[in-house]
Amino acid sequence: MPDSEKKSDSRFGLDVGTSRIVLARQTEKGIDCRAHLNAFVRIPFSRMTESVFKKENIPCSVDGDEIVIYGNDAEKFANIFHVETRRPMSRGLLNPDEPAGPAVIREIVGILAGRAAKPGQRLCASLPGRPLDAIEDLKYHQTVVEQTASDFGFTVTTINEGLAVIYSELADSNYTGIGVSCGGGMCNVCLGYLSVPVISFSIAQAGDFVDTQAAAAAGEVATRVRLFKEQDFRFNGTPGNKIEYALTVYYDEMIRGLVEAMTRAFSESTALPKLDRPVPLVLSGGTTLAKGFLGRFEKALKQSPFPVPLSEVKLAAEPLNATARGALVSALSE
Repeated sequence: MPDSEKKSDSRFGLDVGTSRIVLARQTEKGIDCRAHLNAFVRIPFSRMTESVFKKENIPCSVDGDEIVIYGNDAEKFANIFHVETRRPMSRGLLNPDEPAGPAVIREIVGILAGRAAKPGQRLCASLPGRPLDAIEDLKYHQTVVEQTASDFGFTVTTINEGLAVIYSELADSNYTGIGVSCGGGMCNVCLGYLSVPVISFSIAQAGDFVDTQAAAAAGEVATRVRLFKEQDFRFNGTPGNKIEYALTVYYDEMIRGLVEAMTRAFSESTALPKLDRPVPLVLSGGTTLAKGFLGRFEKALKQSPFPVPLSEVKLAAEPLNATARGALVSALSE
C-alpha cells in the first residue's frame, strides 16, 4: 500500500452489533474508531421539543405523535423518562418484533459514516456466523446491512465477525488462529488459516443472556444489572451481593457454553486443518471486559478436551473495536 494511502484512507470498516455500531477508518494518526449505541427510545412529540433537539444536535426523527431518539442519547433519555431503551437487534440479528429497527440502524450508520465522499468508496461490514444449533436465516439481516450502506453510496463488502477479529489482532501469526467475538447478542467464532476462514459459527448466548438470567435470579431489572456489570463487576471469588453472585453464575455458564460449543464444532468438523504448530486464540467484544474474564475463560479451556493446540489465549488490544478494525483491514486489502 502506498505511504500516502496509509496516512489517510477513505475506506471504512463497520461493525453492526446488537449493543453498539462501530465505524473504523484509517487516519494520519492511525485507526480511528467511533461508536453509537444500537438503541432507541420514544417520547411524546411536540414541535418545541423537536426544535430544541435540533439545536442541541440530538439524533432523532419524528414518527407520528412520537420522537424517536437513537444512538448514545437514547440511554440518557431512557434514564430521564424512566423507560427501557429498545434495540433494533436481538440475539445478534435484526429483531422481528421491532419494525423500526432497520430505520434506526440506517440513522446511526448515517451519523457515523455519512454519505460516501466519492463513487465506489468501499465499506466492509461485519456479519455474524451461522448459528450452531439454530435455524435462523441470516439473509434478511445481511440484506438490510448491505442495503443500508449501499443507500449512502458505498460499495459494500462483508466479512464474518470472527474472521474480522483475526484480521484485527493476529497479523503476527499471518492471520492464523481463532478469533472470538463475545458481544451482546451472540458469540461469534472463527478458525482461520493464513487469512482463510476454515470453520465459523455463532451461538446466541452472550452478554444479554448474562444480563437477563442474572436479573431474574437476583430479582432486579436487566438494565440495573447491565449497568452494574459494566461499571463495577469483577471476578474475585467472593461475590459481595446478590447481583454480583448472579452475574458470576451466569458468566460462568456463558463461558462454559462457549467453550463446549467450540470444542464440539471443531471436533466434529471434517474441515479442521492439520496444524503444524499451536495457534493463538484472541477474545474480543464488550462481554470480555469484566475483570478476570480471561482467567475464567482459560480455566474453562483447561477443563475441556479442546482439539486445537493453542500457543496463547489473549484479549484484543481494543475489545470493543476489534471487529470494526478487522473489517477495515479487509476493506484496505481490496
